Amino acid sequence: MAAGTVVSRATGLIRQVLQAAALGTGLLASTYNTANTVPTSLYTLLIGGALNAVLVPQLVRARATHPDGGRAYEQRLVTLVVTVLALGTALAVWAAPQIVGLYMRDTPARHEAFELTVVFARFLLPQIFFYGLFGMLGQVLNAREKFGAMMWTPILNNVVLVAMFGAYLGMMTVPERVADITEGQVRLLGLGTTAGIALQALALIPFVRAAGFRFRPRFDWRGTGLGSSAHAAKWTLLFVLANQVALTVVTNYANAADQALPEAGAGYSAYTYAQTIWMLPQSIVTVSLVTALLPRMSRAVAEGRPADLRADLASALRLTGAVIVPTAFLFLALGPQIAALLFAHGAADAQSAQPLGQMLQAFGLGLIPFSAQYLLLRGFYAFEDTRTPFFMAAFIAAVNIALATCCHLALPARWAVTGMAAGYSLSYAAGFALTAWLLRRRLAAPLDPSGRVLGVYGRLFLASAAAAGLAWWAADVVRGATGGGTAGSGAALAAGVVVLALGHVLLGWVLRVPELRGLGGRLRGRAPKGRGELRD
Repeated sequence: MAAGTVVSRATGLIRQVLQAAALGTGLLASTYNTANTVPTSLYTLLIGGALNAVLVPQLVRARATHPDGGRAYEQRLVTLVVTVLALGTALAVWAAPQIVGLYMRDTPARHEAFELTVVFARFLLPQIFFYGLFGMLGQVLNAREKFGAMMWTPILNNVVLVAMFGAYLGMMTVPERVADITEGQVRLLGLGTTAGIALQALALIPFVRAAGFRFRPRFDWRGTGLGSSAHAAKWTLLFVLANQVALTVVTNYANAADQALPEAGAGYSAYTYAQTIWMLPQSIVTVSLVTALLPRMSRAVAEGRPADLRADLASALRLTGAVIVPTAFLFLALGPQIAALLFAHGAADAQSAQPLGQMLQAFGLGLIPFSAQYLLLRGFYAFEDTRTPFFMAAFIAAVNIALATCCHLALPARWAVTGMAAGYSLSYAAGFALTAWLLRRRLAAPLDPSGRVLGVYGRLFLASAAAAGLAWWAADVVRGATGGGTAGSGAALAAGVVVLALGHVLLGWVLRVPELRGLGGRLRGRAPKGRGELRD
């Protein structure tokens, strides 16, 4: 799974670099990115949150307890999901102007940008259906503990988008302003983006068939057990709604910064690119591990083994921390160099990429509580408890909205969105503390009775902070010696990454971080003793 995710994220990074080269990081890019945010948000609001959090435990339970192995339950569930998606997609396309109005202000001075966003949205909103189909078929596979296909098929989407942005860049002229983009370019971007998501979803069909699933439409939903799924999903819907409210507020504020400074690269597109880079380690490490663990944790709860659930969570926190903590410090130390290397090309230059790098620094350390909170949340889902996560999401969203509003009102447009990135990180730090406290109450036992997880994270912080300081110094020295430009940024970043990686491993070894010492044992060709928590 991690291998598939790595390849998927790598091709996704190539796609994003080409996208920034084609559209830049200013207002034109934000019209496309805002429109592309809408189908993702609406899919998640319609049914995506329930698919990811509720249905795996329900499908696992149905396969274990129903006489037919849960076959009829799956068919009814897929029929229900497809029906909701089809109706929701049609309604969203019809209401595109009203939906876009939630994310971008329609002012006389910027009406042209608003109208372009609406046009993009009409092309992109059919993605809702294909996102849902991909999610539903993926959960059918996950319930059968077939995880690989869902991690690999997004590569097809990235390949389509890489080809699309390559074709866009190959056109005679690449527009830099909203007024300069042609109808043909809009159609290419709109149809190509939706085609990639459709291919990603349809590619799962052979895999679910190979896993034994056969779809037959069934509309006999009443009295068949779907009520418990709907009851659990209502809290997940509210959970998603809380997140979407925060996203809508932040997107609106960030688009306002783009409208005030259309060519500065200090608004929504820069925020989106920085956040995507920032979330890569979470997507590769934490999501892959949690996807594999959730069915197992659900079985532990169903069989009355809460101690096993606690052990899985503790092991997962330690394993993910060994990667997440140093990566968070990497973003803090070298964010501007990463942005310059990846995004100072084509329609974007070094000056317009600078705010993006500073946003990456502002996100930086927030990756640690963000990843840990995501992991601990799955402890509640293993209990099929979706009510408590809603209250946590509402708390995080409220903190995020309050901090974003302060930044929007108090900071100049050039720095407002950078402040929002820092506020996002702080909101998840507060959310992690609340999540850990509530999960401890739910389990009626400490999550870390021996203090081992806390000790590991403390030593990882010390090792990573010292290594990050050395990495920043090394990158600064190399940048001064090589000058600016892509080559200079690449050399500075390479020097910083090497110094941080070596420093982190060596200091972690000195500080006796168990996961890093285990890595050293493996590199010498022998497995460390006592490190088999997730061996099966």
